[in-house]
Amino acid sequence: MKHIVPSPPAIVQNRFSAIQEMFHKHVIPSYGRFDLVLSHGLGSFVWDVNGKRYLDLGGGIAVCCLGHANPEITETLIEQSRKLLHVSNLYYTEPQGRLAGELVKLIAPGKCFFSNSGAEANEGLFKLARKFGNSDGRFEILTALNSFHGRTLAGLAATGQEKFRKGFEPTTPGFRHIPFNDLGAAEKSLSPATVAILIEGVQGESGILPATPEYLLGLRKLCDEKNLLLLMDGVQCGHFRTGRFQSFQRILENTANGRAFLPDAISMAKSLGGGFPIGAFWVREPYADVLGPGTHASTFGGTPLGCAVALKVLEVIQRDRLAENVRTVGEFLKQELLRMSRTYPGVISSVRGLGLMIGFELQPNIASFKNSEKSPGLQFVNRLHEAGLLAIPAGTNVVRLLPPLNLQRSEAEESIGVIKSVVSRIS
Repeated sequence: MKHIVPSPPAIVQNRFSAIQEMFHKHVIPSYGRFDLVLSHGLGSFVWDVNGKRYLDLGGGIAVCCLGHANPEITETLIEQSRKLLHVSNLYYTEPQGRLAGELVKLIAPGKCFFSNSGAEANEGLFKLARKFGNSDGRFEILTALNSFHGRTLAGLAATGQEKFRKGFEPTTPGFRHIPFNDLGAAEKSLSPATVAILIEGVQGESGILPATPEYLLGLRKLCDEKNLLLLMDGVQCGHFRTGRFQSFQRILENTANGRAFLPDAISMAKSLGGGFPIGAFWVREPYADVLGPGTHASTFGGTPLGCAVALKVLEVIQRDRLAENVRTVGEFLKQELLRMSRTYPGVISSVRGLGLMIGFELQPNIASFKNSEKSPGLQFVNRLHEAGLLAIPAGTNVVRLLPPLNLQRSEAEESIGVIKSVVSRIS
């Protein structure tokens, strides 16, 4: 299908400074924003208010899984908005029930709760664990160092990065942090109060660090032996981002016991709505009814509109076999970046990731970056912006690629050309 890219409305053309000034005057400055004012998008591309085009390999931080201005999402929004936007979770609606059923099919028997975001979904996991352990006085959740679980007070306490908690002390009690991919450390850290272990299948914010198969299988065995819940944060690494619905399914697909592995609960968001705000968490049997009537709620969780969009996103992913596209295009990107790292070892030190969740790590002492206080990752991303490509920094030295799941091979080739041009100039 041929798409005609609309021109940006006249009201926003050449309004870069004016729009920035509106933000400076009226928007709380809690974000570190790039000097870009975006106007519109189509597929894997976005345009700024001056008409410059960017290939978007950030995808709204793994949110826009079908790209920008997807016509099927638009039509679903219009169609459902003519029927029912919102009622309340005091009533039943078909889209919520259908979406829960589709998610259960993709994971295993259990039940779902719907929220607005990944942070809210993780809050649900915390409450599930607290309720599960309440009768015998257990409440402590072990999480991994360098993890990220959201910006709520409990999410900050769960997050294994001290920089996010600075200024918000005292920290919400009930969380301790242990080394990632270290089964022995997990076992040694258990206390009589421990009720659950929460990890990401692939740590995203700290630089694309996948869990090992041995770690996942070992945690499952440990939790079974100690009557603990094994919780997984699939907000960023889930929803086919790695080439399977959840990252643990991809990580374990070639292991002997991988097919039998299941966490006890999984949080989801980001790509779930393809850009529309919706989150969820799934809980397996026999824990699916631990949170009974009155124990948890969300006013806007699971609205007919949000669930209709999420159903359409799933339909398109499965119809267009995007999980396969994620694997093939993702492998192309990874191999090209690995080749680049061998050609320019003074710039790129390593490449890692699964599917379309890829990170390349920069050398810490790049000469071109020494005269700036900004991290190498941030400086590199700014240079990509100048060259017409959006990516996401992670940690200090890592650049993340989280493009739409329907990224085309030609677009991947274009992105490699842009990245290589920036790397060669730095080198």
